[in-house]
Amino acid sequence: MNPSDQKHFTAADYVIFALLLAASIGIGLYHALSGGRQRTTQEFLLADRSMSCLPISLSLLASFQSAVAIIGVPAEVYAHGTQYWFIGCAYFLGLLIPAHVFIPVLYKLQLSSAYQYLELRFSKAVRICGTLAFIFQTVVYMGVCVYTPAFALNAATEFELWGSVLATGLVCTLYTTIGGLKAVIWTDVFQTVVMFAGQLAVIVVGVHQTGGVSEVWRKVREGNRIAALDLNPDPTERHTFWTLGVGGVFLMLSLYGVNQAQVQRYLSARTEKEAVRSCYMAFPSLQLSLALSCVMGLVMFALYCGEDHSDKLATSSKDAMVIYFVMDMLQGLPGLPGLFVACLFSAALSTISSAFNSLATVTMEDLVKPHFPAMTEARATLLSKALGSNVCSNLSTRVALKIFGMVGGPVLGLFCLGMFFPWANATGALAGLGTGLALAFWVGIGSIVARGSGARPLPAGCNATSALHAAFANVTLSRPSGLHRLYSLSYMWYSAFGCFTVILTGLVVSFLTGPMKEEDVTPGTIYPLMGKLVCFLPEHLKKKLCCVTPLGQTLSGTTYHDTMATPNHAMSNCGFYVHICIFIV
Repeated sequence: MNPSDQKHFTAADYVIFALLLAASIGIGLYHALSGGRQRTTQEFLLADRSMSCLPISLSLLASFQSAVAIIGVPAEVYAHGTQYWFIGCAYFLGLLIPAHVFIPVLYKLQLSSAYQYLELRFSKAVRICGTLAFIFQTVVYMGVCVYTPAFALNAATEFELWGSVLATGLVCTLYTTIGGLKAVIWTDVFQTVVMFAGQLAVIVVGVHQTGGVSEVWRKVREGNRIAALDLNPDPTERHTFWTLGVGGVFLMLSLYGVNQAQVQRYLSARTEKEAVRSCYMAFPSLQLSLALSCVMGLVMFALYCGEDHSDKLATSSKDAMVIYFVMDMLQGLPGLPGLFVACLFSAALSTISSAFNSLATVTMEDLVKPHFPAMTEARATLLSKALGSNVCSNLSTRVALKIFGMVGGPVLGLFCLGMFFPWANATGALAGLGTGLALAFWVGIGSIVARGSGARPLPAGCNATSALHAAFANVTLSRPSGLHRLYSLSYMWYSAFGCFTVILTGLVVSFLTGPMKEEDVTPGTIYPLMGKLVCFLPEHLKKKLCCVTPLGQTLSGTTYHDTMATPNHAMSNCGFYVHICIFIV
C-alpha cells in the first residue's frame, strides 16, 4: 500500500463517522430535555440513582476500553504473541472483589464521590490528597486516549491532529455538560456497540484476505505467536501468568474498585443489588473485548508475518502498525475504514466523557462544596456543568499508561488500609500514601530512564524456522542487577507494589503514633474482612480476634451526611497483632 494514495475517506466513510458524532450529541440532548432536565446535582452527577445493571455494565467496559487498548493490544500480540491474553484471568477477581467488598461499603454510605469515604474514615486532608491523585491520574490518561484516534484520523484523511483533538473534546464536552451522567452512560452503551462492530469487521475482512481461519492458524502457530502458559515467577519478566493473572488483579481493583469513574456508575444504580449485578455482567463484555483485540493482532500477523510497516505512516510508534493494517486491508471497501475510525473515536469519546463527568464530580464534591456549604442546589448544578466543560483545556498528549499503576496502586492501598484495618489512623494514611506515590514514581520514572521492563519482539516470519529463532532469541540477554533490577519490575506489578507499600507504611506509622480507637471510627466504613476469613470459628472467638459487625447492621439507615454529624460507637474490638499476622500471611 502506498499511504499517500490512501489518505482519504470515501463519502460512505464520512457519513458513518458523522453519524457517530451526531448520535452521541443526540443522546445528550435527549437526556437534557427529558426527566428532571439535569436541574439537580443528584441527577446530573448520579443519574438520579435510577440506572439498571445492563447499561451500567457496558459503561464500566467503555470507560477504560479506550482507543489505546483497541490499538495497543493488537500491536502487543502482533509483536510478542498471545501471552497478554492471560490478563483475562485477572478479570474474575478484579470484578468479584469490588462487587462484594467495595460496593457494599460505598453504596450504603450514599456517597457522591468515592473520596468522601476517605474523610469519613480518616480526615479531610486524606480526602483532598486522594482527590488530587485521582485528578492527576485522569488528566494524564485523557491526553493519551485523545491522541490515538486523532492520529488514526490523520493517517486516514490527513485531517490535522489538533482538529481531531478539538473535535473529540467539543463533542464530549457538549453531551456530558447538557446530559449529565445519564447521557454519558447511554452514549457508552451506543459506543460499545460501535467498538465491537468495528473490531469484528476488521477481523472478518482480515481472515478472508489471509485465506481463511486455517491459514491464519497455521501462520501464527509457525510464527510462534501462540504463547504457552509461562509460570516464571520472576517479577521483572514483562508478561507471565503471574504478572498478568495476579498483578493484573491489583490493576483491575484500582480501576473497578476505587476509581471515581467506576464508583460513580455503581452509585448511580437503583439498588445495591443492581450495582453488584453490573460487575458480574461486565465480565463477559471485558472478555469479549480482550478476545477481539487479541484475535485482531493474530490476523495482522498472519497477513504481514511480523514485519514492521509503521515507518510508512511517518512514525516510529509500533502501535501505528494497526492503523497501517486497517488502511491497507480495508482499501477499496467503502464505509469500513470509516467504521474502524468511528470505533476508535467511540472508545475515546466514552473514556473522555467518563473522565469529564468524574472530574466534575470530585472537584464539586471534594474541593468546592466543603468550602461553600451554603451553595444552592441550582448554583451547584450550574457549577458542575461548567467544571465538566472546562476540563478539556487540561488535556495532555504524553503517552503515560504506567500512570494507572503508579497512582492507582497507592490510592487502592489507601482504601484497603481504611476498610480492612480499623486501627489505621489519618497520620498513617497520609504517610502511607506519600511513601507509596514516591516509591511508585521512583520505580516508574527509573524504568523509563533505564529502559527497564521492556521486551524484545519475537522474530518476524510465518514459517517453521521462526519458532527456532524465537527459542534462542533471548538466550544472550543479560539479567539486570541492583537498582536496574528494581527498575525492570514489570509494569503489571506497579499497582500491587504501590498498594502494599501504602498498607505496610500506614500500619507501622499508625502503630507508632497511636492506633485509632474504636469509638473514633465512623460506623459503616470498615469491611469485616477478618470476620469473613475466619468464618469457621465460633462467634465468641471471632469477637476476640477481629471485627464481626455485619455491614448491613452497622450501616442501616446511615448515609454520608448522617455519619458526618453523629458520634461513632458501633465497631467491635479488633486484635491488632492477629490482623497483622493474617495480613502478612
